[in-house]
Amino acid sequence: MNTFGFDQADVTGTIGALWVFPIKSCAGISVTEARLLPTGLEWDRAWMVVDPDGQFITQREVAHMVLVQPRIDTAHGVLRVGFPGQPELSLSLAVPAEGPQRQVQVWESRVPAWDAGDEAAHWFSQVLGRPCRLVRYDLEQARWSGTKWTGGIQAPNQFADGYPLLVTTRAAFDALNGRLQAQGRQPVDGLRFRANLVLDGLAEHEEDFIETLWLPAPEPVAIRLGKPCSRCPIPDIDPATAVSSHDVGDTIAKYRQDARLDGAITFGMNAVVAQGAGQVLHVGQAVAGLLKFD
Repeated sequence: MNTFGFDQADVTGTIGALWVFPIKSCAGISVTEARLLPTGLEWDRAWMVVDPDGQFITQREVAHMVLVQPRIDTAHGVLRVGFPGQPELSLSLAVPAEGPQRQVQVWESRVPAWDAGDEAAHWFSQVLGRPCRLVRYDLEQARWSGTKWTGGIQAPNQFADGYPLLVTTRAAFDALNGRLQAQGRQPVDGLRFRANLVLDGLAEHEEDFIETLWLPAPEPVAIRLGKPCSRCPIPDIDPATAVSSHDVGDTIAKYRQDARLDGAITFGMNAVVAQGAGQVLHVGQAVAGLLKFD
């Protein structure tokens, strides 16, 4: 892929926030910088909680998963996991080279994954109030995004729903909160939408119309935006309390019915890494793109 000059851009902005979600459906970590891998941001959705049959568990069934707080401790090579009233769990950041595996299911994908062991299984079973195990993605396995929305790019995933990255704008969060407050409802934290990249300086939902987002790292980075992100009930769950209401879902349903997905409610754009894997993204970094209108 060729490089891109910012003088060619239709839109420019900056990275306003970077979020990594190490354990699928658990709390996120706000970071100031993150290495970009073919599978998305480093550590993102590298672990997942499953039931005894290997079926993935999310906030859709267990809302208080959002209170499970991971913390990356690279100095000691561990992922520290906390939950109110529970002792901290520590897991190695190193990807296993051998050990027990189990078949796990995430949406339509069934792949072998590394089992994180009995201590982690007991910890999560206590926290979630049901039998479960924690697994680590096996990087030797291939789990690909659907190429219908990637411009033909072969994009690997770990345990993300279907695409390595989710991109949205701070203006979209601000506009949603304006609508909520106009209805006499409380504003919400945009973290509910679990985006990896939150862009500043762009118009509300302008990511809908960007095909490729360019970033000038030491080597150019190209992020291909493809499939609109259809929304489940998770944005209705308060990430600070795990309390759910229908305020967010009911509000976005009034203005985010997306013809591209046959009227599904969407917010943010799924994306894949087209160029620049290995580069480090950081908050405040400039971004640019060309608009497209289908």
